[in-house]
Amino acid sequence: MRRFRRDQPDSRSDDSDERTEDIGLEKLAALQESTDPEQPTWSPGGSAPNVMLADEADAVDGTTGEEQPRRRAPFLAGGTAVLQRNRTLWIVALAAALSLVAGLLLGRFIISPADAAASAEPPALGLVTVPVEYGPLSNDVTIRGEIAYSDPVEVRIDASGSAGPSVVTGQVPEEGTELEALSIALEVAGRPVIVLPGQLPAYRTLQVGVSGPDVVQFKTAMRTMGLDAGDPADNVFGADAARAVGTLYSQAGYSAPEGEEGSVDMVLAAEESVRSAEQTLLTAQGDLAATPVGATPVELREADNAIASARRELDAAQQESPPDPIRIADLVDALDLAALRRQEVGADRTDAPQRAAVEAALQQLTGTQEDLARAQEAALPSLPPGEVLFLTELPRRVDAVTATRGSILEGPAMTVSGASLGMTGSAAEADARLLKVDAAATFELPDGSPHKAKITSVAPGDGDSQRWDVELVPDPLTPEQILELQGSNVRVAIAVGATDGDVLSVPYAALTAGPGGQTRVEVSEGDPRDGDESPTRLVTVRSGLATSGAVEVTPVEGKLSEGDLVVVGR
Repeated sequence: MRRFRRDQPDSRSDDSDERTEDIGLEKLAALQESTDPEQPTWSPGGSAPNVMLADEADAVDGTTGEEQPRRRAPFLAGGTAVLQRNRTLWIVALAAALSLVAGLLLGRFIISPADAAASAEPPALGLVTVPVEYGPLSNDVTIRGEIAYSDPVEVRIDASGSAGPSVVTGQVPEEGTELEALSIALEVAGRPVIVLPGQLPAYRTLQVGVSGPDVVQFKTAMRTMGLDAGDPADNVFGADAARAVGTLYSQAGYSAPEGEEGSVDMVLAAEESVRSAEQTLLTAQGDLAATPVGATPVELREADNAIASARRELDAAQQESPPDPIRIADLVDALDLAALRRQEVGADRTDAPQRAAVEAALQQLTGTQEDLARAQEAALPSLPPGEVLFLTELPRRVDAVTATRGSILEGPAMTVSGASLGMTGSAAEADARLLKVDAAATFELPDGSPHKAKITSVAPGDGDSQRWDVELVPDPLTPEQILELQGSNVRVAIAVGATDGDVLSVPYAALTAGPGGQTRVEVSEGDPRDGDESPTRLVTVRSGLATSGAVEVTPVEGKLSEGDLVVVGR
């Protein structure tokens, strides 16, 4: 903006002064016409300070009304221009001033919480009360449980007895497959590995004549499958057990294992020996039947007649008179000779050699029959250890498979576990001793809903562990729930004591002892904020199940109901 000095005459200054005065007078006249004469006027931009009225201006500078227009006009025009050019600056300044004034006023009347608490007096002491609860009460032991398929074990198959390399040729199960009794776990070198229920692993070939607990296990497994392998109380593997092996393989769809090497030829040879011994016996028996033994009836009759004739002659000689002693003696000798001949008639004819031949033939036949039986037993099916897999608690779930078709079987073939989910956890000894088998437990499903479980085992930990192992089994789950829960860690609550239904309960701090040793609670009947002025009454109770936060109470003298306020402190 250009500045002009009045003490230096300039031709342009007069014109400028006249124009300025004209503009100022016009704006002043317009401003006075649009403004209440009782109120100060503002610049057209709304941001300029108050402009004095004409009378006020006269009083200030002491000029007359006629002289004032010429002296105020340049001042008003310049001020108006300045205000218009710096409107934003004036607005910001005015807002800052208003904010300052508002802050001072608010600071005068608003007090901070800390200042209010510092200046406030402490409240009057009152009764500390808790409402009586009504509902089931239980004392729980809480543990963390890992959810997984129960009892995982590695499956190793003894294929050492295989004639060739132990190549996996088929029947490789997929993960998630369930193995049951008579399932084929694997096929090695074209031979099956049959699943049977049992605890002892197969460690030797079961064949006729062996005995032991593994034989009892096999017979028991066969009985559970409806096959007769002999009495399980008999620990000897007999022909019945061997025949059961053949039936087992037939049901599995495979041929039974062959017996001992060369056993078939031994059976054939034994059968031929038996047939030969039977023919020999038949011949000996025929010879014995055809051989005459002793005297014939005619010869016996003749000998008897000779004895009778000699006796008659003797009797006749003894009756003659006088008797002839010599003749009588001769007749006596003749009678004795006839009797001796009678005894010896046929004595030279006997069947003793034929009878001996028959006895020898019988012994030979018996020997060959025993040989045949042994050969037949040797030819009966046996059960190799590499073709059977004993697993407990069937069915079992295949968790992982390491054997692949076409590979040589080495190390574990697969890992199997129980077909149902189980939970395993641990607890301190003090808590574990409170837990019992078949005790109920609860845990939360992924959707937050509770689910029940049952304890199956509580046992001290292995080695020097101070914690006990706890095993549980959850109630049946849906396949979707099993998929979500497998491998997760959940919080398990096990109730070691619970009330029979809903009961009244209060905190421990609410119980007090009466003068006679009875247990009491103090019930507030007024406003607890009144402190000792609030009326209360005493109720004698009998305590019951105690938990970590509350105790069951039953009123004995006085009334106690759900929602009553019991005093726990002052």
